[in-house]
Amino acid sequence: MRRLLRHPVRLVPLGFLVTIMVGTGLLMLPWASSTERYTPFLTALFTATSAVSVTGMAVVDTPTYWNGFGLVMITVLTQVGGLGIVTGATLVILVVARRLGLRSRLLVQAETAEFGIGDVRRLLLRIAGLALVCEAVMTAVLTVRLWTAYDYPFGRALFSGVFHAVQAFNNGGFALHTDNLIGFATDAWVTLPLAAGTILGGLGFPALFEAVREWRQPTRWAVATKLTVWGSLTLLAVGFLGLLVVEWANPRTLGGHAWSDKLVVAFAQNSFIRTGGFNVVDVGGLAEESYPLVIGLMFIGGGSASTAGGIKVTTFFLLAFVLWAELRGEPDVTVGHRRVATASQRQAITVALLSVALVAAGTVVLIFLTEGIPLYAALFEVTSALTTTGLSVGVAAGLPANGQLVLVVLMFVGRIGPLTLGSAIALNTRRRRYRYAEEQPIVG
Repeated sequence: MRRLLRHPVRLVPLGFLVTIMVGTGLLMLPWASSTERYTPFLTALFTATSAVSVTGMAVVDTPTYWNGFGLVMITVLTQVGGLGIVTGATLVILVVARRLGLRSRLLVQAETAEFGIGDVRRLLLRIAGLALVCEAVMTAVLTVRLWTAYDYPFGRALFSGVFHAVQAFNNGGFALHTDNLIGFATDAWVTLPLAAGTILGGLGFPALFEAVREWRQPTRWAVATKLTVWGSLTLLAVGFLGLLVVEWANPRTLGGHAWSDKLVVAFAQNSFIRTGGFNVVDVGGLAEESYPLVIGLMFIGGGSASTAGGIKVTTFFLLAFVLWAELRGEPDVTVGHRRVATASQRQAITVALLSVALVAAGTVVLIFLTEGIPLYAALFEVTSALTTTGLSVGVAAGLPANGQLVLVVLMFVGRIGPLTLGSAIALNTRRRRYRYAEEQPIVG
């Protein structure tokens, strides 16, 4: 048993589980809630899981239910969950011991998807530096804006700036307002910095670092970086135009704004859809035609080794290239004059199919456990939980206890990743010394 627990891949979900339990215990304390009473276990568990999994889904009104201590705990849990339990633990090792052993390097490799172990020290320092710089810039902009334009006291403006900056970069989605960010929908000084932080945090550290380092020669980017960057830009454009077209005249979303404000609101909301979790429009008021678009974008999510969830942009577009190669009868799948390894193709198919199965199973279970919930609402909530997005059509808080537990499990699985969870359960890779005779069954 001890040998099994020592494996890095298995320690990743275990680390998240322990952090969730600790967060649950702290949020249950009477000095975490505004009523100064003990928080029910399920409410604390749901909130802690949502924070650590950087989902942002809530079953209570965040700004009124939790007091200062509770909000600080949510901020800390979101930061820890966003950067990764293992990454944070290894950074502590760097500071205290100023050295990294092989086991620590392998732990970070399992969490950050960094294939080499020689540059882990530099990788971790760059991750921490990027996170702190982005959050500091967002905090500064938000603090000044809230202090000068909304007459917030400086202390309140600073706390709000820090809270929302951490949520944005880590793709959390918790907000200090009952209507989330709807009250700031047309204020570009509030929504656009948060949108930028969400996009950067959702790109993924390996892709972001390489794109910045080789920005003058994008043709030299690795396949994963090309798929992540160009794929993310494509999804941003598709989502932005889709929301504009469908919601332009909808009085519950964009219809009541001037055309220039519609552009700001549509861009911000589209940036938050793929696991960002904030909402600047009433999600429950979206037109029916928007739900397939939103659910699809949530399902895809952000970049690999990022603070975002979903099946990942790389997975989605790699499958698109696999499909294109198959339709053309090509023997190999190529991206940018590079042949994609068969193992990567199998992993992409595995992640996608596991995620589809989890969404389908979760939706059926949620409908079975909850009377009267519409199919679209169950599908939306399940997809949002599994992809750690946090958007909601307003039914999560009203679900029965077993329904909320379903979302808790989905958020946990969505954060550690279906493939990581599968690897933790069935760890060993079998290598056979023989191969069976090949046969080609009829497909379709």
